[in-house]
Amino acid sequence: MEQRPGVFLPHEKQVNLDLEPLSDYETLIQQFYTVDANTVAGSDQLDVHKLMGQDMTISKDAEGPQILIYHTHAHEEFADSTPGDMSETIMGVGERLTTILTEEYGYQVLHHLGQYDTESRDDSYAVALGDLEALLQQYPSIQVVIDLHRDGVAEGTRLVTEIGGKTMARFMFFNGLSRTKKNGAIDYLYNPYIQDNLALTLQLKLMSEQYYPGLARNIYLRSLRYNLHLSDKALLIEVGAQTNTLHGIE
Repeated sequence: MEQRPGVFLPHEKQVNLDLEPLSDYETLIQQFYTVDANTVAGSDQLDVHKLMGQDMTISKDAEGPQILIYHTHAHEEFADSTPGDMSETIMGVGERLTTILTEEYGYQVLHHLGQYDTESRDDSYAVALGDLEALLQQYPSIQVVIDLHRDGVAEGTRLVTEIGGKTMARFMFFNGLSRTKKNGAIDYLYNPYIQDNLALTLQLKLMSEQYYPGLARNIYLRSLRYNLHLSDKALLIEVGAQTNTLHGIE
């Protein structure tokens, strides 16, 4: 995938990916996806040429924030986080990402600091939804919506890689398909942007593989919606896990 206008990549490609082998559905799935046992994605959805052919660029010309960053699970901590210090949870990662996107890439970013998992994680997505809809109505300039998380893994798992001599946490793009393998589409979790969301994560995953091989994990596909219906450019990203240190995510 070639560099597009408005996308700044500070390093040269390390790998040139040939899309043709990925035209084979099984090859694409094996190399770039992890599909949860409760859902299914067919070759009609995961067509590499269609997904890569969608224009997912955004404009910097709009007045107001172009990117919204928020946290459905704001209290997700890292191995060495200070208990109770929200700047050392995934919210601190969101603040760092906001700084990078603003100062290095020139985007206008709104980092929303709402906390929706204070009482319980079980209904955090439903609790957050009203506030997110209000923000998108208040700021129609927003084109990209990022829900930033920290993954939870087995205690013996270390999601790390080394790039340029520095050890860092791996991250993962996550898609909700609003479909279970047993019952099909979940009508009450309708998302008109499923294909757009899939296009965005695949394009970003392939870009990452070319410039930073091994940094991005396989894209995870799961059955529910996870508020990804809020935008055609909605992302859920898992940065590291509870076994990573704060230093390891910088």
